[in-house]
Amino acid sequence: MPAPGPRFSLIVPTFNERENVAVLVRRLDAALAGISWEVIFVDDDSPDGTAELVRALSQRDARVRILHRIQRRGLSSACIEGMLASAAPFLGVMDGDLQHDETKLPEMLYRLEREALDLVIGSRYAPGGSLGDWPASRKFMSRAATRLSRWVLRADLRDPMSGFFLVRRDYFQAVVHRLSGIGFKLLVDLFASATRPPRFAEVPYTFRPRRAGASKLDGLVAWEYLMLLLDKRFGRYVPVRFIPFALIGGLGVGVHLSVLWLLFQWAGQPFVRAQTGATLAAMTANFLLNNLFTYRDLRLRGWALLRGWFSFSLACSVGAVANVGIATYLFESRFLGDWGWMLSATAGILVGAVWNYAVTSVYTWKRPKDRC
Repeated sequence: MPAPGPRFSLIVPTFNERENVAVLVRRLDAALAGISWEVIFVDDDSPDGTAELVRALSQRDARVRILHRIQRRGLSSACIEGMLASAAPFLGVMDGDLQHDETKLPEMLYRLEREALDLVIGSRYAPGGSLGDWPASRKFMSRAATRLSRWVLRADLRDPMSGFFLVRRDYFQAVVHRLSGIGFKLLVDLFASATRPPRFAEVPYTFRPRRAGASKLDGLVAWEYLMLLLDKRFGRYVPVRFIPFALIGGLGVGVHLSVLWLLFQWAGQPFVRAQTGATLAAMTANFLLNNLFTYRDLRLRGWALLRGWFSFSLACSVGAVANVGIATYLFESRFLGDWGWMLSATAGILVGAVWNYAVTSVYTWKRPKDRC
């Protein structure tokens, strides 16, 4: 008779966690004794060989699995793909840095299985829980982010920023098509994507210090969190990438007009030459800022950054030609008055902007074909 599949799948997103993987597997083996379980490490192509180590462990232990992602990043999207790769009726998420308390998993699973709950959350803010040895600045940021989450949540959740939780398969499948998969806070996404108030419980735990490696959180985590909140609030009306793209486009207008003024008014260059230079400067600024913010999950680096700039510029060449041509025509027609140079440039910018947005995801930041 074939062996039945595991009842519980734990999803662990990783990036450069090689030193922690074997320790985590040993701890899970001890904590989940008597439970049918598996752990799926979702690795974003760690350069330290995390995926290779997990493969070696899986050869000795069938409960250990690896999902190796290429050319993409993101904790939430990694967890979603890991859950979709599992058939277990109960799913869990925890970090690979050993800061979450794996000894709480049996209690959390017991409650999820036997109570009418959709999720059970490991909570640092529930009575008995603690942030551990966090500095005051990080505690302040966590509490501020928790307050901001009230903007999209419909539940009195003490620790919406938790990355340690369990969820029923049927609840996950009911909301998965509405998930944004943006940034680091999948729990907020799971709550905000629900069509009804989720049934949940919080289990207190103490957040532990990192055992090895370095934190993957960088200065743009707050930006990603804001994008998640905006998407859950306005995503049904406007694609979330359009929001930073529009903001960056506004900055690009400022870059364009500033360079145009320098070249045309201050340096005395012919308008055609000044408009062309301003267009190239704004295009480059828009590309770099969109690479950093709008398409952060598909960010280009190294030689790919140069190739991306080239493809972006090439794809936008028609828009750039229209930009310069329309602006020059309006300027030379002289019917726009003393401010004709600025109004002409703005009209050219609007034409080019349509092309810039259209080609962003099609040519430059194209997603890998195997992306879920």
